[in-house]
Amino acid sequence: METARIERRIGVRASSDRIWELIADLPGWDRWNPVETGVEGTIAYGGSIALTEAVPGLPGRRAGVRVAEWQPLTQLVWLEKRGLWFGAMRYFEIEELGPGSCIFANGFIFSGLRGEMHFDRHRPKLRTAVDAIAEGMKTTAEA
Repeated sequence: METARIERRIGVRASSDRIWELIADLPGWDRWNPVETGVEGTIAYGGSIALTEAVPGLPGRRAGVRVAEWQPLTQLVWLEKRGLWFGAMRYFEIEELGPGSCIFANGFIFSGLRGEMHFDRHRPKLRTAVDAIAEGMKTTAEA
């Protein structure tokens, strides 16, 4: 199955502990994430997370997703399936470069025919979204 991916990586002058603290505080996402807000649920394998997604230029929507993978201080990954032809993976990753210095990455991976079509049609909007999330994390974690 083909996939389509969009990602933003950004250097952050903060520890992996600080960045993970912001990710793990689901109700606090509104402070740093302008796209995925109203987040609630549980970070655990198979855990449910509900959120409001507002990608600039696309209609806002309430989504329910399942945690596929997570590792404290390193990553959070969730999956969303919308029928047979649309799959989306959402991820947040932290790579510690040294004390108080990390790379923060966030992105979308779309699969299935409709997933790829969604990606092709909305690539500039998705780029704006991952960029805004990266900048929001950088600003908040470094404050």
